[in-house]
Formats: sequence, structure tokens, C-alpha cells
Amino acid sequence: MLRILKVIMLSLLFSLTACQTMESKPEQLPAGVQLGETYYTQMTMMYEKGVYRTTNYRRGTLLAINTPVELLEIGSNAIKVKLPQTNTELLVKGVTKHTGDDVYQTFAKLFAKQEVNLSRFNRLERDNIKKGTVAKGMSRAAVKLAIGYPPIVRTPSLDSNEWTYWSSRFNTFIVHFENDKVSRIQD
Repeated sequence: MLRILKVIMLSLLFSLTACQTMESKPEQLPAGVQLGETYYTQMTMMYEKGVYRTTNYRRGTLLAINTPVELLEIGSNAIKVKLPQTNTELLVKGVTKHTGDDVYQTFAKLFAKQEVNLSRFNRLERDNIKKGTVAKGMSRAAVKLAIGYPPIVRTPSLDSNEWTYWSSRFNTFIVHFENDKVSRIQD
């Protein structure tokens, strides 16, 4: 009986801990960020099984740039949004060791109150940004919008001429730049 009670208590403790990671009080949110408000994705993202990891794996379902989302919750290491177009929820899991960002920095990179103005990019860049792909000749800014930020463990500086991304947990690809334009993509 005591053993069963211990198991129940541990389960309850884990449940409460899990809830705490997503709870946020409005007074803790950064200025201008409000639960229930609509924001727009600031880059094209890919997610699997309702989860986008900030490690930024390049596989799964495409979530296009400028997609409206409703902010549901911000916790210590995760953000929950609703995708109104499909009435589904997306959990954004922050992986600090791969981004160097806390949850609020992650929010600021991924979401904003305004859509991204794509008119400053040429047609090649706009087409690839919308598809979540990279092509030779794209600018660094266009690459960030098309496929997001590379993990800092392989690309510590965005000034580097090589940005390494993970296409999956075990596979990487490198975007090479010359004169701030993509010169080649190495699988």
C-alpha cells in the first residue's frame, strides 16, 4: 500500500512539474506580448507531431512565413500557439543549448505582431522563403526567413561563411556564403 501511495505521489509531482513549465502569468510576459493575441510567424518553420523544436530540424510539416497564430501560453522553455487556419495547437520547445536563447528571445525570433515584408527580396528569394528552401544566390537575410537560424553548436556566429543545419537528428547540411550570398549547399 505504501508503495502504491509513493507511486501516486511521484506521478502527481511530475504532473504538477509539467504544468508549471507551460504556465505563465500575464505580468511575467515581456511588454507588448499578450496571451490570446494574434502574431505572425517570422520565418518558415517545420514541425512534427505538433511540435517545433528550436533545434530547427528541416523535416516534417511546413509552417509558412507570415502564418497567423494565437498565443496560448509561454512557459519556462516552451511556447504554445494555436494555428487558427487548422484549429490545431503547436508546441514550440526551446532547446537553449542549440540556440542560446531563452523562451522570450525565442518568441521574439519566431513571432511578431506584423507580417514580414517580403517585397525587399527578389523573386528567387521570395519563392524559396515561401517554400522553406534555399537556393544559390539568396542573401543571408533571405536564408534566415526561409529556413531559420542554424544551431549555435555548429554555427556559433551568423557572420560565418558556413551555416550548418540539421535536416534530421543525425544528418546535416551546410549553406556556404560568398559576398553574403549563397554560393552552394552541401549535403
